[in-house]
This record gives sequence, C-alpha cells and structure tokens, in this order.
Amino acid sequence: MNWDWDKLQGKRQRQGNFPPPKNDQNSDGGQNGHEGYTPQGNKSKPDNGDFWNNARGTGGGSGGGDFGGFGSTINRIRRNNFPIFKVLAGLLLLVWLASGVFIVDPAEVGVVLRFGAHVRTVESGPHYHLPYPIEEVYTPNVKQVHSMEIGYSSVKGRDGREERRSIPYEAAMLTGDENIVYVHFIVQYSIGIAEDFLFNADMQLRDNSNDNLYSESVKSAAESAMREIMGKSKIDSAIYGNKDIIQNDSRELLQRILNRYTTGVSIQNVQLMDVLPPPEVDEAFKDLINAREDKIRKITEAGAYTNEIIPRARGTVAETLNDAQAYKIAAVQKAEGEAARFLSVVSEYNKAQDITRKRMYLETLEEVLSAPGMDKIIIDPKAASGILPFLPLDRLNRQNSVRAGSAQ
Repeated sequence: MNWDWDKLQGKRQRQGNFPPPKNDQNSDGGQNGHEGYTPQGNKSKPDNGDFWNNARGTGGGSGGGDFGGFGSTINRIRRNNFPIFKVLAGLLLLVWLASGVFIVDPAEVGVVLRFGAHVRTVESGPHYHLPYPIEEVYTPNVKQVHSMEIGYSSVKGRDGREERRSIPYEAAMLTGDENIVYVHFIVQYSIGIAEDFLFNADMQLRDNSNDNLYSESVKSAAESAMREIMGKSKIDSAIYGNKDIIQNDSRELLQRILNRYTTGVSIQNVQLMDVLPPPEVDEAFKDLINAREDKIRKITEAGAYTNEIIPRARGTVAETLNDAQAYKIAAVQKAEGEAARFLSVVSEYNKAQDITRKRMYLETLEEVLSAPGMDKIIIDPKAASGILPFLPLDRLNRQNSVRAGSAQ
C-alpha cells in the first residue's frame, strides 16, 4: 500500500489526535517530526512492503528530509535502470583477476605460494597465478653469483686503492701442528634450489647497489668448513703449500654442510686470498720466508747447473767414444791396407828386385821431400865440392818451435 501524505494528514485531523501542520509548504515532507507514527486510536501499523516508495513518501524534520532525498535518488536510479554498480563490480573483478599475470625473467625462477605454502616452481616466461591473497609469487635471481669476504673486509685507502683490513676473530684459525694463522678467503655462491632458499636461508641484502646477498648461515658454515680443513693441515702446507687442495676441500665440505640444512645455496668457489702468521711473529716469519726463498733459489741454481753440465759431459763422452771407434776402424783399415800393400810389394820385389828397390827408394825420397814446411836447397855436386855446406840453424829452430806449439 502506498502512502499519501495529504490523505494521512486529513485523516489525522478528522480523528482529532494531532493538530494540523504549522507549515504546509512541503507536501512531501512536513516539519512536525512525526513520520511513520501510529495514532493511539488506530493500533494497526502501516504496510511497509515497498521500501523505496515509503522512503520517498516520508519526511519529517531535518533527518526526514535528508532520508527522503536519498530515497528519491535511489528511485531515480531504479527508474533509469542504469547498471553502474554492476559495471564497477565487473571492472574491479577483471582488475583483480588480471593481477595474477606475471613474467619471469631468464635469470629468475618463479616460486608460487598458495596461502603461504609452496605449490609449484615455474621457469622463465609469462605465467599466471590466482590473485592475492589466494596465491603470491617470488622471483629470485638464480643466475647471479654473490660474494662474501670472510676474515677481512675490503676498504679504500687514502690513495684510493683497495686494501684488505683483517678481522682477527674471523681470520684466526688453528692448524694441525697447533700454530695460529690468519686466513682471508672469499666464498662465491648462488641460489641453487629457489624454494629451499626462500624458506630456509636467512639471506638479506648487504649492498643495495649491486643486489649482493648476505647470509649469516653461509658465513658460519664457511668458517666452520675452513677451520676444519686448516685443523687437518700443517702450517707449512697452509702458507707455502698448494692452496688449490685447501680450496677444493673447503668448498666440498661447505656444500655438504649447506645441503644438510637444505638452504638451497649452491657454492661456486672458495678462493684463498692470504694465509698469514699472526702480527706478533710476522718478522720471524719474514726471515723464515727469506731463508726458504734462498733455499729454493740455491736448489734452482744447482738444478740448472746440473742440467747444463751433465748433458755436456754426456756429449763429450759420446764424442770421445765415437772418435775412438772411428780411430779404431781407421787404424785397422790402414794396417790392413799397409799389409796388403806390403804383400803386393814383396810379390813385385821378388819378380824384379832391382827395379822394385829403385822404385821404393824414389817413393820414399818423394814422401820425405814433399813434407809441408820443408825448405829444400839443391846444390850441384860439382859446385858443392869447393864450398862449405850452409845449414840455416835459426830457421830450423823456429820451425821446431812452431811444430811443438801446434802439437800441444
């Protein structure tokens, strides 16, 4: 049943329960403040089935006027039949659903959580997850390698160069022969298993400029691994020995420790920067280092001399043996040739003794006179009978001296 304000006022006047309104300018609202009130003579209540029509038809006092205006606005929207609320709700729903689209970079992986629990891990590319707060996604970078300095910190000196400042409580370690050394090393690591890394590793940003992650767990595990390896090594091998063995052993042990706690961290490398003695005994160790260097230098020089003299001696031996063998062969062949020649001469001598004797005489004389460096003076027998023979003694002495020097 719709209310009519004019009829209701007339009915009230006829019943005599209420005085007529003082101001009848507003036929829709009135100013008496008695809207919706049931008279005493009539115990029945008005029919409120149509709320919007009731709201439009009531209005008493200042509050009633405002409510009546709001009802009129609602009725106008209903009469125009404009679905603005439905459109806004649909747009908000679309925006909420579209917020679940995400893109994973090539260097990242996407870890999707549903109500805080891990449900899946996706690779690079576009993906979708149920919008927040149902699901959320984290995209850690699994390709970036992070570095952590242990035992020292890098600082810039006054000249702008980078210097290493030791941290004694981190660097001091005990070797297997109960000596103290200061170990400075770097641990390089990356994210191996993204879901374990997000939930089990205590990573936090140390340097926002290069997105470098810092983990107290990795640092503590690295110190523990390096101390165990140093505890099995002697001080000489730690300072002067092969550092690759220490680096590889510490890297493998550190990875086993992190895997045991499922941190999801992958150790790429452990690099020893310095293994130094304590500052109190630094001078003594410098002297020891100098002595070791001198020892190594002497050993190197002796080795070089050995490598030089032994091949030379072996070459001389081989040359002497070859010369002796050649002389042996030449002497034997010469002797055999002389014997064969002598036998042939004997055979010819027996055939013609006079001719053979004269030929041997001439050959011997030719051999003697054709010797190199021999001066020959030919004198006619007739002319030599009247003169004194001349012997060049000074020249003979000089020739003898030259021959003696060449023989030496």
